[in-house]
Amino acid sequence: MGQTIVMKFGGTSVADAERIANVARRVQREVKAGNRVAVVVSAMAGVTNQLVAQVDSIDRMPDQAEYDVVVASGEQVTVGLTAIALHKLGLKARSWLGWQIPIRTDSAHAAARIDAIDGDQLSRRMAKGEVQVVAGFQGVTAEGRVATLGRGGSDTSAVALAAALKADRCDIYTDVDGVYTCDPRIVGKAQKLAKVTFEEMLEMASSGAKVLHPRSVEIAMNHRVRLQVLSSFEDKPGTLVVDEDEIVEQAVVSGIAFTRNEAKVTLQRVADRPGVAAAVFGPLADAGINVDMIVQSASLDGKSTDITFTIGRAELPRALEVLKAIKRKVKFDRAATDAEISKVSVIGTGMRSHAGVARRMFETLAKNGINIQAISTSEIKISVLIEEKFTELALRALHTAYGLDSA
Repeated sequence: MGQTIVMKFGGTSVADAERIANVARRVQREVKAGNRVAVVVSAMAGVTNQLVAQVDSIDRMPDQAEYDVVVASGEQVTVGLTAIALHKLGLKARSWLGWQIPIRTDSAHAAARIDAIDGDQLSRRMAKGEVQVVAGFQGVTAEGRVATLGRGGSDTSAVALAAALKADRCDIYTDVDGVYTCDPRIVGKAQKLAKVTFEEMLEMASSGAKVLHPRSVEIAMNHRVRLQVLSSFEDKPGTLVVDEDEIVEQAVVSGIAFTRNEAKVTLQRVADRPGVAAAVFGPLADAGINVDMIVQSASLDGKSTDITFTIGRAELPRALEVLKAIKRKVKFDRAATDAEISKVSVIGTGMRSHAGVARRMFETLAKNGINIQAISTSEIKISVLIEEKFTELALRALHTAYGLDSA
């Protein structure tokens, strides 16, 4: 008896008719192997950006529900073309838009979250050998309006659908052939990982690795959906994202991730009193500004302290507006900023049982003359803030220091 598999193809994988035909052949291979298949597709590469540009040409602050009507149309074209390509190969197939299944979401247009998916109808059709071709990135609200899921929405759609269908695996086809120990475009000795844990993948995705979106990994982890990342263009083994107990022996460090799009803000001489942190970060949260690393220095005189935090670089102008509005209430001297920084993160579940991981990171950076501006840690991750110009040097040095060059 075959398996139930969800296959997700991103925009570059369905960029033109030739690539859509390639997708259809990959799906045919799984069907011939006796598997029950659902396919989730994105809009063709560049189409969503074109649709957004068309909206912007009329109104840069549009009604968000109508914005979703426009940008969701890209996937409608792709599901139809993919179903047609499957028919040409002699396969039974049916295309679906999010509202037809339905994929139910909340009402946060342009950034909706999936509430539920009714997979019964799809399951019945798959059991009869029909391929289900589903539009990623979209769903329907309780009010019956089309809603899009925001960045990484097609990955999220695919994993959520796999959970609803109780699929054996969700295959994410992309333009890379798996998850690497570091970005191979920067670190030439980066190695492809055969397996990585959900927790490690979530930390990597949240720390800058762009192979999978953090929301999709979080859903996979919560519902125990086995993921596989593999190439649309090459027949190579990919990387499995699995439960920790599927990996016999954990590496101390599995990967090194980075992000260059960070900005650092330091509030100097903040009044040192109860509630001051809430007075700073509450308004930032209300403005939808996500704060990452936070460091508060010790108060030397008992009256004032410095608070340093990082945000997305694109959010810096809005954050400064918020801080300007609360300056009198919070009582700080000034907000110093630095937009030329990077965050580098060392990640591995093996950290739980091995000492000295942080020391090796700090010693390696010091040996290479790289100053650490802030440090943040979790159970399986250590992140540091450094000058952006040292990013590539730091990645290569750390990759070597943790023995990942020949992982």
